[in-house]
Formats: sequence, structure tokens, C-alpha cells
Amino acid sequence: MEKKLSKIPFADTPEQAAKLQEIIEANKDDESRLMKVMQDAQEIYGYLPFEVQEKIAEGMNVPLEKVFGVATFYAQFSMSPKGKYNISVCLGTACYVKGAQSLAERLSEVLGIGLGECTPDGMFSLEACRCIGACGLGPVMTVNDEVYGKLTADDVREIIAKYRD
Repeated sequence: MEKKLSKIPFADTPEQAAKLQEIIEANKDDESRLMKVMQDAQEIYGYLPFEVQEKIAEGMNVPLEKVFGVATFYAQFSMSPKGKYNISVCLGTACYVKGAQSLAERLSEVLGIGLGECTPDGMFSLEACRCIGACGLGPVMTVNDEVYGKLTADDVREIIAKYRD
């Protein structure tokens, strides 16, 4: 799946900026610590916005292309913020053959966002995963830690309404 940059403007608090700077300072002389710095930065912000990647590159004196390359290569990094409700649609083989793609399309339509994106109000984010181990319940989606199975595209509006209320 292609990673997308966030459409939501980056917001940084002084506390977050100070914490990031402290992490960069502690690791700036060891380029082998780049991934750890990026992981710590993602913990601070909840994702790895481009502006943070720039700060890391500058502070650790590594090319921005390298930081961006690591961020886009490893699945653990997200360049979009997660919503209060993170929705993940399983697109693994068992779920896919049972209609998961139409489920993902309906979610995208109802939420007004694509995979890898977050609604402008920060309420919902949408992503795809490969398998959550509930193949017998396919197609499956999760909302945070709650699992929904044996779904059809027609179930989407009701599930989303539950979280909007």
C-alpha cells in the first residue's frame, strides 16, 4: 500500500518540540540510531509528519531523502495522524474473496477519506491490513480494538454512526 502524506496541517506543541530536540541531541552523533530516533519521534507525535522528518534530518546531519526513505520503507511508520477511531480493514486473501474491497470502498465513501488518511476533524482514520487472524469471520474490520466480522458494505453506515454519536 502506498503511504500518503497527511492533508491535516502539522501542529507542534512546545513540549513535543522540546522532547524531540532532546532525543535528537542524545543521538545526533550516531547515524545508526536514526531508526530509533524516528520511532521515538513517532511516539511523541503519534505519526511521523514531514516537518518532523526534516527536523530529524537536520539535527542528525543525514540527508532528508534517507529519513524519508526509512519512513516510507518500513510499515511501522505512519505519515498520517491516526484518528480517535482507527479503522482497519483486512484485505488478506480470505477477507478479500468475501468482499473486503467493497467494504473498504464504502468506508472510504462514508468517511470521505482514502486508505492511509484521517478525517479533517481527527475523528476517524482508515487503513488496510493483510490479516488479523479472524479469517472465519471475514470480511473483517476493526475499530481500535473492537472486531467486526461477517460484514457487508451495507453494515458500514450503522457502525460508523455508533462512533459518531
